[in-house]
Amino acid sequence: MDAPFTRRHFTFETTLCAAPSLVFPLLCPVREYVWIEHWRCELLHSAIGAAESGCVFRTAFPDSWGPEVWVVSRFEPCEHIAFVRTGSLRTMRYAIRLLPEGQGARILWHQEITALNAEGDALLRGATREAFELQMRRLNSMLDHYLATGAMLRDDGPR
Repeated sequence: MDAPFTRRHFTFETTLCAAPSLVFPLLCPVREYVWIEHWRCELLHSAIGAAESGCVFRTAFPDSWGPEVWVVSRFEPCEHIAFVRTGSLRTMRYAIRLLPEGQGARILWHQEITALNAEGDALLRGATREAFELQMRRLNSMLDHYLATGAMLRDDGPR
């Protein structure tokens, strides 16, 4: 039996200028404020006030997907963090792996997105690999810039 709604997989891989031990702590809903200019979230549950297994937070990005709740589903310091992210239009399994590479790190981003209704299905069918890769390149530029300089890369361009 075919599932009624679309599921898509997107992956992206690149390198960063810093070791996994320096990158991993920044992959946290609280720490992302220091390197992602437009990051906003509401921390709903965390025993330590940061990313950990079972951490729950909410985002409401100015895009078509609407508010979503994220749950940290895998937490292996310096190696792997994964989230289950869900809203009214989609659910997403979002995994980030870090591997040592020279003095830096190789970072692998993977998203498995499943539409939850007809509106989400239409949005997901319109999602392109090129748009995902552009978003990931921008995110990696922000992260790499912060790791190299300790300063946030500001987005002065049109949105």
